[in-house]
Amino acid sequence: MIAANQLILPAPAKLNLFLHVTGRRADGYHTLESLFVLIDRCDIVTLDRRSDGAIVRARGAASVSEESDLAVRAARLVEQKCKVGGGVTISVDKFIPAGSGLGGGSSDAATVLLGLNRLWQLQLSRASLLEYALELGADVPFFVHGDPAFATGIGERLTPFSVPPTWFVVLTPPTHVSTAAVFAAPELTRHTASAKILLFFEGHGRNDLQDVAAARFPEVIQCLEALEAAGETGARMTGSGGCVFSAFPSEGSAELALSRIRHERGIDGFVTRTVPRHPLWQFA
Repeated sequence: MIAANQLILPAPAKLNLFLHVTGRRADGYHTLESLFVLIDRCDIVTLDRRSDGAIVRARGAASVSEESDLAVRAARLVEQKCKVGGGVTISVDKFIPAGSGLGGGSSDAATVLLGLNRLWQLQLSRASLLEYALELGADVPFFVHGDPAFATGIGERLTPFSVPPTWFVVLTPPTHVSTAAVFAAPELTRHTASAKILLFFEGHGRNDLQDVAAARFPEVIQCLEALEAAGETGARMTGSGGCVFSAFPSEGSAELALSRIRHERGIDGFVTRTVPRHPLWQFA
């Protein structure tokens, strides 16, 4: 929704249909291969133009300080690089749980980049916004890129990829998984062989971070077991966890499975569908 000095924008979550850790660079960053898709679960980001040049967070994730908030850092980065001299109040209504592997913070940051490009009339290209995004974090470029993608490098090399419309059940255990801690685990597999993009198929691969997170958070194991019993293609953790997902042939079968899991196991979650393209794709 657009008003004269305000934008109210979606920030969609993502799933990693697989995630392979293929190595570690000299600077400590891990290289990976992953298939990213957008889903229709969204945070809502409101940008209000200010006349005093200040960048202010009005609402955001309660567990994240304003200085650490990627949405705020994104706005400050744009202001610094473009010398705008404008200001903005950022309000984020969170519907994507933090520490879940769904990319909520990264998506919020990407939506701020795209939104300010429109609000401040910067006319930045997608290539420029992708450069900004990489300064904020390895997942942020995917959301600016905007299409389902095969990601390599540290996640910044993105190849568009066609994914059929798919329904998922996503289970949301009450855990906050630290991405840094999972990647730092000594038992993490770091040398998965490189995949061939032509060999991808439904259910391909695995998540190399899953065993590490499950060993530290038994709730992840409980979610995997619940979905394995109900799923069509097997359950898998997304990102560094702790959310777990499984594909279903229809919305109805997904809703039925989630209802049973809630009733029988007391585990919460949501039903979601893939999104073919980021809703703000035309903002760059």
